[in-house]
Amino acid sequence: MKRDKISIAIDGPAGAGKSAVSAELAKFFRFIHFDTGALYRVLGYFFLINKLDFKDESIVCKNLESSRIRFKLQDGIQRMFLGKNEVTNEIRSDQVSFAASIVSSFVCSRNFLLKTQRDIAKNNDVIMDGRDIGTVVLPNANIKIFLTASPEVRAKRRFEDLRSKGFETDYETVFSSIINRDKNDSTRAVAPLVPAEDSIIYDTTNVIFEEVFKNLSDKIVSKLKLES
Repeated sequence: MKRDKISIAIDGPAGAGKSAVSAELAKFFRFIHFDTGALYRVLGYFFLINKLDFKDESIVCKNLESSRIRFKLQDGIQRMFLGKNEVTNEIRSDQVSFAASIVSSFVCSRNFLLKTQRDIAKNNDVIMDGRDIGTVVLPNANIKIFLTASPEVRAKRRFEDLRSKGFETDYETVFSSIINRDKNDSTRAVAPLVPAEDSIIYDTTNVIFEEVFKNLSDKIVSKLKLES
């Protein structure tokens, strides 16, 4: 008998470890991993490279369709495109993060990408991470997890990740970006960053990655009766 697709929502602020642990959990359970933040990053990148004012809601709404955002899942890796051009690596800078945070605060942007996200969950067993997955995108997800950590730890993780990918930056700049992103994400009128009422809240500040993975995989197995 064919079972319903399983969806796991993992939300949290920048640098909490959502994407890294989501990717590993998806491999472990043989699910699709989808990083919804990448969609908004591509939007932010589109407005930056085309020198369009991403802070002006009317300009953003008018140009969404022309962004031609696409994605492919290749060997479990999410590749992001603007038209025919892959931008998977280009969208990871702090400048793009800031633009994504602003663009994602507009109703038109969120509505523009909502169906895409829901269709992925409708057609696949998925672990989807973002900032409003459990509250807005997949309110009926089988299990909801909210990861958090102190701003200092999140900034350190983000700084090390950016440096490993070749981006030139410094800790103070990244920390300031994290604080600004937190403020934008948690105070926006549309789909603010808050834990779903029925989510498992997990603070990763003093927890190593392997322990985070083990704890979350155990919780998922226990709650969903999945085979580990």
